[in-house]
Amino acid sequence: MEFANKEYLLLLLLLVPYVLWYFLRNRGKEPTLRMADTYAYEYGRKSFKMKIIHLPIFLRSLTFALVVMVLARPQTHQPLSKDYSNGINIMLAMDVSTSMLSQDVAPNRMEVAKDVANEFISSRPTDNIGLTIFAGEAFTQCPMTTDHVSLTNLLMNIRPDISANGLIKDGTAIGMGLANAISRLKNIKAKSKVIILLTDGSNNMGDISPKTAAEIAKKFGIRIYTIGLGGDQPMDASSKTVGEIDYNTLQEIAVLTNGEFYRAQSRQELSQIYKDIDKLEKTKIENKNYGKRYEAYMPFAFFALIIFLMEILLRITVLKRIP
Repeated sequence: MEFANKEYLLLLLLLVPYVLWYFLRNRGKEPTLRMADTYAYEYGRKSFKMKIIHLPIFLRSLTFALVVMVLARPQTHQPLSKDYSNGINIMLAMDVSTSMLSQDVAPNRMEVAKDVANEFISSRPTDNIGLTIFAGEAFTQCPMTTDHVSLTNLLMNIRPDISANGLIKDGTAIGMGLANAISRLKNIKAKSKVIILLTDGSNNMGDISPKTAAEIAKKFGIRIYTIGLGGDQPMDASSKTVGEIDYNTLQEIAVLTNGEFYRAQSRQELSQIYKDIDKLEKTKIENKNYGKRYEAYMPFAFFALIIFLMEILLRITVLKRIP
């Protein structure tokens, strides 16, 4: 049993001076007659009623102690248990630049990337997965989590025009996207830490180059799987010319971090790539199951009420004072 408000237990110390005061006050005094019949008077202190004359102070002290226990909020809980499941720690780093609106992969690259990533997340229920999005800058759309419902909502709610409307600076900062994802994985103690980088362009913005980011990832034992999404001749999107994919850089990143480079020109190919990644070596993840807490003050409150009523009953019957 634990107490949610342990500080209230200090009130129990008040019982010590109270009990001392009571007995010092009544020491050497003949007790006031509290018996309601002449038989008790005849036998005086030897009677049963005289023997229980101090019972009310005991009952009152016990009532006070029980009330303090109620205020301290005793709680019980199921014991902590641990289990282990297979899984890896994954950060998805997704390009959301304007070029991702190209329709060479119907309906457009971004929607296909979101849909296939959603399928991948659903296939790995025990993994810690997070999401970084990047264009000309990068930020964490969802930190590492096993709450895949929230992750999926944040993924699917990415606006297709997020870059076109200036909600995020347009461009392709692959290095910054990787750096953001690395920051979420670097301190995790696990055998398998993976970044899945998906882009349809080449690095043209940001203070960190893709190679520098890859070297940092290697230092922290993070593998990077790179995916180049789109055809050889990307279509025009929103009257803007779509840049070509830097396959060489994506291959270099993958090789440097012991990952793999993939190229997808259709939804089917992208889906198969994620299935291949799904076959990655798994590692044991420790799951701590914290038992539910239950309030346990009701028995204390019940007995406090019963004992309080007992004291009142004694005072108005057996130990009633005679004027």
